[in-house]
Amino acid sequence: SASTMFVGEQPGDMEDRQGQPFVGPAGRLLDRALAAAGIPRQQAYVTNAVKHFKFIQRGKRRLHQKPLIRQVMSCKPWLEAEIEVIQPKIIVALGPTAAHAVLGHAVRINQERGKFIPLGSREAFITVHPSAILRLQESGEREREFDRLVDDMKAIHRKLELGKAG
Repeated sequence: SASTMFVGEQPGDMEDRQGQPFVGPAGRLLDRALAAAGIPRQQAYVTNAVKHFKFIQRGKRRLHQKPLIRQVMSCKPWLEAEIEVIQPKIIVALGPTAAHAVLGHAVRINQERGKFIPLGSREAFITVHPSAILRLQESGEREREFDRLVDDMKAIHRKLELGKAG
């Protein structure tokens, strides 16, 4: 069990090869943000909306391809089963694909980011995927977006702490 479930888009190349979610560069960035917010990674459940790595082969490299909505929906029963077993209080959707899988409809991340959304007996929280931060070209922009991600993680931490007091 875990009070928080983090849902990403799909495994990346490293994750696919190792069979674990968020073990590559995006996972390390997520770990840093969680640590900065006081959320131990081992107390969170981390998964992906799509369970397979969609890619195109370029020489020896496997390049990420965004999954189709039908692939997201095909994998939804597995995500729902994980939610049923884990029983998180908060489901954190990391990026638009995860948000679509969690909420069942398309979401504009910039409009919904940082909001707690009622979702039955739990809440969803929308934020950016760490890989979106890694793709930013300018280091100052990456730092600002990382700080915003940490702020999002702190909001989740505060919400969980308030829930313990209630």
